[in-house]
Amino acid sequence: MNNRENRANLSLWYKNSSTASTLTILLILILMSTALAIAAPSFLKTSNLLSTARNFSAIAVAGIGVSIVILTGNIDISVGSVYGLAGVTVAMLMQNGWSILPAVLAGMVIGMLCGLANGALVVYLRLPSYIATLGMMQIVRGICYVLTRGYPVSGMADSFKWIGQGQVLDIPVPIYFMVLFAVIFAVFRNMTKTGRRIFALGGNEEATRISGVNTRALKILGFVLAGACAAFAGIINASKVGVAQPTAGSGFEMDAIASVIIGGSSMAGGVGTVTGTLIGSAIIGVLRNALVLLSVESYWQTMVMGVVIISAVTIDQLRKARR
Repeated sequence: MNNRENRANLSLWYKNSSTASTLTILLILILMSTALAIAAPSFLKTSNLLSTARNFSAIAVAGIGVSIVILTGNIDISVGSVYGLAGVTVAMLMQNGWSILPAVLAGMVIGMLCGLANGALVVYLRLPSYIATLGMMQIVRGICYVLTRGYPVSGMADSFKWIGQGQVLDIPVPIYFMVLFAVIFAVFRNMTKTGRRIFALGGNEEATRISGVNTRALKILGFVLAGACAAFAGIINASKVGVAQPTAGSGFEMDAIASVIIGGSSMAGGVGTVTGTLIGSAIIGVLRNALVLLSVESYWQTMVMGVVIISAVTIDQLRKARR
């Protein structure tokens, strides 16, 4: 009975900790938005708010996938390259006569295969995840250049552009996809046995393994899901821009990871929420929008994001020390 009570108390503590963290991040977003609204009143225009949300929707979709990997205590820095490869794949398939749905599904399968390769390297070759995914990042980016010879791929169907440029009820379509991914993954993480086991894996891998859970399969699943989300984010981008660039997604992995860390997930694993990742993505989007509205030169964005990432990880370390 004591063990059951301890597990119940630990589960309740995790939930309360995640809720408090999410509320704190939300408060930061509200304060940022309020300050920006005062400094640049045009921020509150509906068109600007919808444009900002559309711009960070791809970050949120990829971040939701990366959050699964981080829950297991690993990291995936190949998502930027997968993002680019998926866009290139879909564009080239449509150039060769494929219709939209099969091409999009093929692009996501490519992303899942990249994730499967990452998972196999981490689980079976026992490589540290940052080393395995760093190598995969370079391999996948090289494939992008080999396929395109370094040239952008254009000529995509106009109907395909609806994914990134279309609107439904005056709301950009990418926002709907962001919400859809958030709902699906929130249900998966919180209401399925596999999702709860992923939390347990991140909290204590050895105890989870001893209890009979296939921890290897869970780790691989995390990387596969991250690959699928990164691929769809890349498809959104290719549709929005109207052309697939072999360089697309360079540095995007930092945005995706930052959205997860800023959103309250722990790099040690076992802690994090989908809502937090969405808020983290929104903070990145609002911050970038603020720099534009305040006429801050674009190259400051990279430095500011670096400061934000370091601050978020520092807060995570302080949280762990307090626990």
